[in-house]
Amino acid sequence: MSINPTYPGVYIQELPATARTIIGVATSITAFVGSALKGPTDKSTLIHSYADYMRIFGGLWKKSNMSYAVYQYYQNGGVDAVIVRVALNASEATFTSAKTSLKLKASNPGLWGENLQIVVTAADSEKLTEDPTYFNLIVQRKSDGVVLEMFRNVSLNPENPRYIGKLLVDGVSTYLRVDGAIPSSTVPLPDDSDYQSNSVASDGTYPDATTIIGNPDTKTGIYALKNADMFNLLCIPAFDENDQTRTNVYTDALEFCDEKRAILLVDPQQDWNTKDSIITNLSSYISRDKNGAIYFPRIIAADPLQEYRLRDFDPCGVVAGVIARTDAQRGVWKAPAGIEATLVGVPDLAVRMTDQENGDLNPLGINCLRILPDAGRVIWGSRTLRGADSLADQWKYLPVRRMALYIEESLYRGTQWVVFEPNDEKLWSQIRLNVGAFMHSLFIKGAFQGTDPKQAYLVKCDSETTTQTDIDSGIVNILVGFAPLKPAEFVIIQIQQLAGQESQ
Repeated sequence: MSINPTYPGVYIQELPATARTIIGVATSITAFVGSALKGPTDKSTLIHSYADYMRIFGGLWKKSNMSYAVYQYYQNGGVDAVIVRVALNASEATFTSAKTSLKLKASNPGLWGENLQIVVTAADSEKLTEDPTYFNLIVQRKSDGVVLEMFRNVSLNPENPRYIGKLLVDGVSTYLRVDGAIPSSTVPLPDDSDYQSNSVASDGTYPDATTIIGNPDTKTGIYALKNADMFNLLCIPAFDENDQTRTNVYTDALEFCDEKRAILLVDPQQDWNTKDSIITNLSSYISRDKNGAIYFPRIIAADPLQEYRLRDFDPCGVVAGVIARTDAQRGVWKAPAGIEATLVGVPDLAVRMTDQENGDLNPLGINCLRILPDAGRVIWGSRTLRGADSLADQWKYLPVRRMALYIEESLYRGTQWVVFEPNDEKLWSQIRLNVGAFMHSLFIKGAFQGTDPKQAYLVKCDSETTTQTDIDSGIVNILVGFAPLKPAEFVIIQIQQLAGQESQ
């Protein structure tokens, strides 16, 4: 707003800033897709701790490899995760009472619901004068009587803010839903209504590939992640007793990760117990996609559900945790591998490899898990599925690919303000300023090669990148380049013996 001076003196005017801060996005939010003991199905649920997973999805479950992967993810430094529970042929526990036609059911499928006990008590007398349909609804755990939820002054009147149809819904009640129609009534439910479980709940069967993949239109299976704000890593642990079915799932998952700017962490087959087994079968198991990385071998860890006896697991959960820990400590540009990339809670590996065997797998783009003297169990490789030497691909290294995805997503979100702005030199100058500031902040943190910004990155947006034809078409082109840091895979030390010389 312009100032109209009317008297001699000093006038102060606050001007809007021309720079718009571009905030870097998260780098290690890990999505997990698989079966769980309980919890919402075919929905993306963001959690921040393993305690969240236990509360919402029931914790470890022997029929769920995903539950162990999430557990190991948090053991190794994971922070944020997005969980998608899938269920095949599972059903909810239902509850009926001989005293009322109001039917209830568990909030989601699984035998867990049969451990619920529902108690109805009378509302306070003064409340009944306000609404004669008021009653109290209490949800207890049948095994020990612990109260899980309590809804006081619940009403059968649709006009009442405490209407039961508004309370037993997602985001309000964790445990109960209304099953069928809600009866209209002018009186409350009978005091101490005797609700009984109908024992129809079922955990269902192991999900198949079709269930895991889901449908992109209805957003089920892996496509439930379309509703997630973002995720950076995707884990799909073995979801049935026949691990072979993951080949089909990985095909769709890799395509989806390309779309969502995420990395798929690929697990080896359960029966790959030698170096040659993965070399022989890899090409038919997974495609060479830049947004995927495979780790070998499987890990050996204690199973808390089997008296902490050791057994083998998919490595994806542990690896995702190490990646999250490395990002937090060093940055997304640091390779999540080396003597600092220790595998917490992993006393052994399914296959102990030698340096020579590691040397056979690394040029093929297969990341090895190793047991090294002093360092212990570590990740000893950081390549994408395009990391085979024979491919000579620009996305050979995982930190380089993840750095590019990080920059892409950050700039995509941070330049939304550009849309519909006048496409002229003023806009281009603002873009150069804002994007350049973001890239320079990464340079200062040591994310790029070079000792000078001109060597480390470039940001170009002018009449050369955006021609008159582009302007007429409503297009503005921004060119961003960076010199990535590449991991030092091979450290060569040259030693020369010098002949002793007499001092002069």
